[in-house]
Amino acid sequence: MDERRTGYLLALLLIGQFVLVAIQGARSSTSRTYAEALGLRVLGPAAHLVYSATATVGEIGRKVRLQGQVLEENRRLRRDVEEMRLRLLRLSDAQQELFRLGEAVRYSAPLLGEIRAVDVIYADHASLLRSLMLYTGGHPAVVNQPVLSAAGLVGRVVLVAGRYAKVQLITDRAAAVGGMVVRTRRQGVVRGSGQGGGLTFDYVPLPADVRPGDSISTAGIDGVYPRGIPIGTVVSVEAGGQLFHKILLAPAVDFGTLDQVYLLDHPAPPPDMLKAIPGARR
Repeated sequence: MDERRTGYLLALLLIGQFVLVAIQGARSSTSRTYAEALGLRVLGPAAHLVYSATATVGEIGRKVRLQGQVLEENRRLRRDVEEMRLRLLRLSDAQQELFRLGEAVRYSAPLLGEIRAVDVIYADHASLLRSLMLYTGGHPAVVNQPVLSAAGLVGRVVLVAGRYAKVQLITDRAAAVGGMVVRTRRQGVVRGSGQGGGLTFDYVPLPADVRPGDSISTAGIDGVYPRGIPIGTVVSVEAGGQLFHKILLAPAVDFGTLDQVYLLDHPAPPPDMLKAIPGARR
């Protein structure tokens, strides 16, 4: 129904309302009753028709707006897909170049390993000893095995009992991870702060360039975690003493949402070599 026809119906409805008002002013109650009944019979369907037409026009307008939003969202997604394809092409070229350079200098990067999904059956976020309990099924975990999520590093296996394993989260105050600033490659030690599940980045000298917003990943220097796993983001940087910064991190992982994690089957250094390293975790 077009706008002109809708306008005509609205005009008819207004005229009928004026007639009702005039009838209600009549002296005879009987004639007023008959007139009101007649007016309702005539104007009722007209009012319903006008209401239906208005509702139909409003619904059509809503659908048109929704269709426009969907089209705009599709255009945005297409742009994002094209951008991701270009990034993949650039990364593919960079990876091939790295392979060629590695072959030229006979360098072989350490293998990250394979991952497998396991279920979280218990989570302790309340105490300072923050931990998870995992059900690993028929393929048991091993002590010091790294535990990941899709967002980044979760922790390491500290106890194995058959099909079950206990994980020490990186937010545990006793946990320590060799970390590095992705932007500058500056290394330090990530520890659980014990304050609301946060992290600290320790032993970073005052002259080092560290800024809020910097990404911190594993450095691969602690004998447990391979290099390149996201740990967190720098929240604040302060002068903590005469030698080192005081740096706070926000974890990359939301530990309160973990119902499934990934065990990383990563080859650890030989035990004899770890024994020769002072302070190395076994």
